[in-house]
Amino acid sequence: MRRGDGPFRQAARDAGGWAWALGAVTLTGAVAELLLPAALGLAVDAALTGGSRWWPVAVCALVAVLVTTDTLGDLAAGYGAARATARLRGRLLRHLFALDVRAARRYPVGDLVGRLVGQAADAGQAGNTVVLGAIALLPPLGSVVALTLIEPALGVTLLAGLLLLGGLMRAFVTDASAATAGYQKALNRIAGRLLESLAGARTIAAAGTRRREQARVLAALPELGGHGRRGWELLARASARTAAVAPLLQLAVVAVGGYALTAGWLTPGQLVSAVRYAATGAGLGAVLATLNRLVRSRSGAARVGELLALPAPADGDAPLPPGAGALRLHGVTVHGDDGRPVLDGVDLDVPAGATVAVVGPSGAGKSTLAAVAGRLHDPDAGQVRLDGVPLPRLDPAELRRAVGYAFDRPALVGATVHDAVGLALPPQQAAPPADGSPATVAVRRAAEAAAVDDVVARLPQGFRTPLADAPFSGGEAQRLGLARAFAGARRLLILDDATSSLDTVTEHRISRAVTGRPGGRTRLVVTHRAATAAAADLVAWLDGGRLRAVAPHARLWADPAYRAVFRADGEAG
Repeated sequence: MRRGDGPFRQAARDAGGWAWALGAVTLTGAVAELLLPAALGLAVDAALTGGSRWWPVAVCALVAVLVTTDTLGDLAAGYGAARATARLRGRLLRHLFALDVRAARRYPVGDLVGRLVGQAADAGQAGNTVVLGAIALLPPLGSVVALTLIEPALGVTLLAGLLLLGGLMRAFVTDASAATAGYQKALNRIAGRLLESLAGARTIAAAGTRRREQARVLAALPELGGHGRRGWELLARASARTAAVAPLLQLAVVAVGGYALTAGWLTPGQLVSAVRYAATGAGLGAVLATLNRLVRSRSGAARVGELLALPAPADGDAPLPPGAGALRLHGVTVHGDDGRPVLDGVDLDVPAGATVAVVGPSGAGKSTLAAVAGRLHDPDAGQVRLDGVPLPRLDPAELRRAVGYAFDRPALVGATVHDAVGLALPPQQAAPPADGSPATVAVRRAAEAAAVDDVVARLPQGFRTPLADAPFSGGEAQRLGLARAFAGARRLLILDDATSSLDTVTEHRISRAVTGRPGGRTRLVVTHRAATAAAADLVAWLDGGRLRAVAPHARLWADPAYRAVFRADGEAG
């Protein structure tokens, strides 16, 4: 075990009682396996000398024990691995959702899925590997002890051969670990690129670059094949060496035993026992298979542990005090992955109940400001407060009930359209839809405000329609995302370019729903459209990560640089 094997050890502990059951069963089987040669030898001597007839019965009983322990061991190993894998996947999934969105975004989705599905399953075998690995050593070592008791020269012969085989297997573990880790990395890289390509399938087809994209996705295939071949070659080489040395070792024990028999040191039954112990001690196939599982399990645990080691922002437990959604950003600074500031010392006050439009050229930091305003991630410096409370101090459930988000490309989550819109409702309200229930009323009102109720009404089962059976256009999906934000936001509504795919009439209708209710929830609207900025109470003008001005749209319009922001986006104002 290395110092960095913490995830592996945790996965082994996650197997719980099944690992102990597996240990008890396999230990019983190992003891029976060690007793069987001795019982066979005594049965042979009894048959030759007319001794007790119970030794053949003992041999049959030991064989029955071996069959039973093999069956029960497979059952315990399966349940233990399933339990450990489920716990590890749950822990990893919770951690991924708790991460700063910037940290999770650094990993391709395919890579994350590969670790969650494939490498977590490999790591889930940790408990079985530890138990079976420890007990797999018992038959060879027990054989050495038994042969030493029968005749010390036999024990020394077997021990010398086992030391040679142990050195060969140690080299296998070292080399196979590198090959397995490289294989898993290359496989996840291919999976990540495949998911990217599937998401952009229409663009690839329209550009006529299918073959080029296939080559890009499969660029890591030679590397994958190389690591795979290397792994199988190492396993085959180790198996071949074991297969070559084991018979020679048995022959050496038989030769020494034969000499001891002719010299009168052994009885015929003891020679039979010695031959069986030599076969048991030299048959290290189970040990080699366990080592191979150990390599895969440790590598998988290391890949999962890399994600679990990413620091997640600490959550608070403070409730929201009474308030109407006053938002304050003080000295907020956010750095990009390259170290350059995306936001640089931004101070912004959004009065409770007001609508503030955030405008600026591409790359000005608008989406980043929207992200820190509702704590999708924390700023690198500065502080964000909602109704006077710093966001990191708030209970996460309280924060999510207070803040609603809508994006330009919303991901619709849930089994039905109702689930997708009611996703942000409190658990006690997000029940299956029933006529007149609070959830149904809230979802329908939100759909009306987002101008998507008529679209849902045309679906075969209305709000009960499965999402998979409801193909929405880009604009319709945006409106459903808006409805979800409307349903969930109690104090602060954040729209990050959430009307970019809407036609002018629909956007005007939604803009009135967003800005036309003075004294309601606070609204922070990232927009590229002059009409939306004009309807807001205030405009926060970002430029190069800095807040250039905060004022009504009509006052800012006198500045040519401000007007140029909208002309660059195709709007004359």
